[in-house]
Amino acid sequence: MPMPQLRRSRLALGVAASVLALPVVAVVALLNYDWNQARPWLNAKVGEAIDRPFEIRGALALTWQRQGRSAQERSWSDYLPLPHLLANDVHLGNPAALPPDALSSSADGSKDVRAVPLAPGEMASVGQLSFAIELLPLLRQRIAIPVLRFERPFVVLRRDADGRNNWTFKPADKPSPWRLDLRRVVFTKGTVQLVDALKKIDASAAVDTISDPAYGVAWTLRGRWNGLPLSGSGKAGAVLSLQEQTTPYPLAADISVGASRIAVVGTLTRPTELAALDLRLKLSGPSMARLYPLTGVLLPETPAFATEGRLLGSLGKDGSSWTYDKFTGKVGASDIGGKLVFATGLPRPRLSGAVSSTLLQFADLGPLIGADSNASKQARGVAAVQPGDKLLPVETFKTERWTSLDADVGFQAKRIVRAKELPIHNLNTVLHLKDGVLTLSPLNFDVAGGKFKSEVKLDGSGKLSPDAIRAELKASASHIQLKQLLPALDGVQASVGEINADIALSATGNSVASLLASASGEVKGVVNQGTVSKLLLEELGLNIGNVVLAKLVGDKQVKLNCMVSEFGVERGLMRTRRFVLDTEDSLLTVNGTVNLASERLDLTLKPDSRGLRVFSLRAPIYVHGTFKQPDFSIDKGVLALRAGGALALAVVAPVAAVVPLLSSGPDRPSGCARLLSDAAGKAVAPPPGQRPAPQRKR
Repeated sequence: MPMPQLRRSRLALGVAASVLALPVVAVVALLNYDWNQARPWLNAKVGEAIDRPFEIRGALALTWQRQGRSAQERSWSDYLPLPHLLANDVHLGNPAALPPDALSSSADGSKDVRAVPLAPGEMASVGQLSFAIELLPLLRQRIAIPVLRFERPFVVLRRDADGRNNWTFKPADKPSPWRLDLRRVVFTKGTVQLVDALKKIDASAAVDTISDPAYGVAWTLRGRWNGLPLSGSGKAGAVLSLQEQTTPYPLAADISVGASRIAVVGTLTRPTELAALDLRLKLSGPSMARLYPLTGVLLPETPAFATEGRLLGSLGKDGSSWTYDKFTGKVGASDIGGKLVFATGLPRPRLSGAVSSTLLQFADLGPLIGADSNASKQARGVAAVQPGDKLLPVETFKTERWTSLDADVGFQAKRIVRAKELPIHNLNTVLHLKDGVLTLSPLNFDVAGGKFKSEVKLDGSGKLSPDAIRAELKASASHIQLKQLLPALDGVQASVGEINADIALSATGNSVASLLASASGEVKGVVNQGTVSKLLLEELGLNIGNVVLAKLVGDKQVKLNCMVSEFGVERGLMRTRRFVLDTEDSLLTVNGTVNLASERLDLTLKPDSRGLRVFSLRAPIYVHGTFKQPDFSIDKGVLALRAGGALALAVVAPVAAVVPLLSSGPDRPSGCARLLSDAAGKAVAPPPGQRPAPQRKR
């Protein structure tokens, strides 16, 4: 071989040997370098990058290790050793904006006792932090970490009343070309504490490893949430896979807040995206409204409930979506089922879906408007504010939550049952909530053989007043059968007749009682084409002799020509415009007022009989008292005059004693035509605060 060519070959071999030797030299240097000398520099650089104190207080070492994955998961790259960094006793501080004395109580509420062993001003500490870095991805400016291990982590997540927290890190000044590729996280025994002054949460979770084929760690929870005791337990996988598409992460939890309980079991795939959250969810508690602090979903006041269904969740760029699918359960004594979808987004989250009930107990609707008993209120977690002498509910609506979300939820109930068998079927309504305005449109149901159709609008947006609702009600009832409507009232069982009515009211207030106390509008009703119990009419007319005869020979039906009732409502005072019951035997008129504000009755019933009545006292009947304790009385003056006249005549001629008690009654044409001509027209509700139109003269 010529000399120049030999020299070139030796030079090439030398260069190649040098290139191959450089990694070996680098590895030897890295392995023999005392990395503890680099801790001050590393602490300063990391702290500067994250804008908060960072310190590695224990030993810092670099080793070369192969990945310890199972044979089924291992690839060819796992046989190559990787640089493995171990940092002992690592501490992370809070941002400067969060004062170190913000944490002053532990999860159980005791002062200056911490649930985790951290110094004031610290956010977290880790007994040992270890991870490996793949080398080839560094050439593409990608930091690939196969496994990140936390040994004995202790974390305190904090947020003060102004909303400042320690889990939000300073964003980078400019986008970095480097990308972090973290695949798995492994947890061991440790504690996580959350102290949130904004949500009023102070709770800690203790985590420990377990020997379980399905789970790797278990945790227990204790503390307080908005003043209520918080407790729970659960299990999870020891290895949290952040990148793999198909590896499910197992989850199981059972948490109680006060009397409310949430239990889940299922899996989570791709935790960074929540792309496949599939859980079996059980919910129970004294009222659905008590779930608001836990879920952020506005639900109505209800009796004690328990439901179970499938929860599917996903997190996208524009917000998250949660579906509670095919759930079933009980609310009070009523069954319930359906599907609800909760989606976050702007301007506010939205709740949609459909709920149905096969058998709905009428009493279970009471908590919706606060119409349940004080004992029921205490059971569902609200103050027992209903006065003992008041019938209309005074419990206030929580309108401050109405602007927290929008909603479109349909509800259907095939049959509604109450204690006295009010026959209600096929309730159908759609609840719309937008910008704090709640509407039930339509709100329809079948009742007593007829139809009830209505629309309800409740403006709780706060535009009128921060704590008042502007309400409007439009309703109509048609073809309602009298004997089905009042099945438990004596004398009505055999009666026949249809009720048709129109209601139009508007009001302002913050409870059912205050809304009715300010209501204005009209209430109209007509009963025609039927019959009514003769005994009932005779009792109302105080026709004593005819009552005795009816008792002896039996009751019979009297033709009902018409009944017309019309009330004008102004600021909670219902005043009769006309109230007439016209039959072939008698005429009954009612006059007076019903005060919805004071819940008092002031009505006078004036019976007038047609034809001859034996021992007819025909004294007016007064209905006074409250809604809860009405009082019925007879005009004693008229009664005394009639009785006195009978006694005086008895002295002169005993046969003439019955003359003052005989009543032939007015001889006027009957029928609805005349009565309806006075009460024609639909009911129209004036705007809130506006006086209704003047009453027409009779």
